[in-house]
Amino acid sequence: MLQSALRARALPLALTLGEPAGIGPDIALRAFVLRNEKAVAPFYLVGDPQFMAERARLLGLDLAVAVAEPDDAAAIFVHSLPVVPLDMRVTAMPGRPDGSSALAAIAAIQRAVSDVSEGRASAVVTNPVSKDILYRSGFADPGHTEYLARIAREHTGKPVTPVMMLWCDELKAIPVTIHVPLADVPAELTTPLIVETARVAVRDLIARFRIARPRLAVTGLNPHAGENGALGKEEETIIVPAIETLRAEGVDVFGPVAADTLFHARARATYDVALCMYHDQALIPVKTLAFDRAVNVTLGLPFVRTSPDHGTAFDIAGTGRADPGSLIAALQLAARLAAHAADAPASR
Repeated sequence: MLQSALRARALPLALTLGEPAGIGPDIALRAFVLRNEKAVAPFYLVGDPQFMAERARLLGLDLAVAVAEPDDAAAIFVHSLPVVPLDMRVTAMPGRPDGSSALAAIAAIQRAVSDVSEGRASAVVTNPVSKDILYRSGFADPGHTEYLARIAREHTGKPVTPVMMLWCDELKAIPVTIHVPLADVPAELTTPLIVETARVAVRDLIARFRIARPRLAVTGLNPHAGENGALGKEEETIIVPAIETLRAEGVDVFGPVAADTLFHARARATYDVALCMYHDQALIPVKTLAFDRAVNVTLGLPFVRTSPDHGTAFDIAGTGRADPGSLIAALQLAARLAAHAADAPASR
């Protein structure tokens, strides 16, 4: 167990290029520049070395970019940004996606997952992608999380239930329904979905976050958590049965709680993770508390995956104005979770 933990710490993190016309390349370069100041673990970027060197020059950054393989990335990281090359040239300009954008973004994800699955990297950290650009290229999955789950299944042959968690020091929040229109949430929300989301969360909070007995707070869907049925029936018919099932399994869980009372400091002290019923119910409080340092963590995968909790920001790509804080937090958290996962007994 000790040897596996030490090896996980020695392996570099695999960072994907993301959408090349966005700020992913910018913040990757800035994170490398700040690696010593911010105690960033060694990582390599999966991308195009020439493209990254050109972006560094555009940003006026005095750094070296080196062609690397995962095995030598940690040593190179001391003096140069290691870039594991894709078998393609990336030609997108800042703010102007082109035909290389989706191909490069997808190829980088595939390579990073292969590397972590085959023991060459300790975790996957993904830069932001543009769903619109991916969809126009024929990308079939709803988003990053679902695509990662699909290729994880392909690598392992085992079913995967991905759970999206937003993390910052002050709050962990999970949306049970994610990228669906608000009007469709009541139909998408089911008791089994809440139960399975909570089970995945509990497993990973124990194994990767070192929380011995996670405390879960469950929000209501409707205002005032339904006001005893006066403002909606989903709490009584869907959410309460899920909570009862989880309690019967020994999970420390309470709710449904009105979301507008759950995120102030005193309330946050009573739970380890908030299980929220839809996307904005979870993301708004996290981004309000920690807009520049929030991290998107995918639970339920057979490897650690984190990502900065922001988009491609085409309007500021290549300007030097992109804040690398969220990516740095994602790299730091990925390194910590990978080490914890290596220490934990096999649970999957």
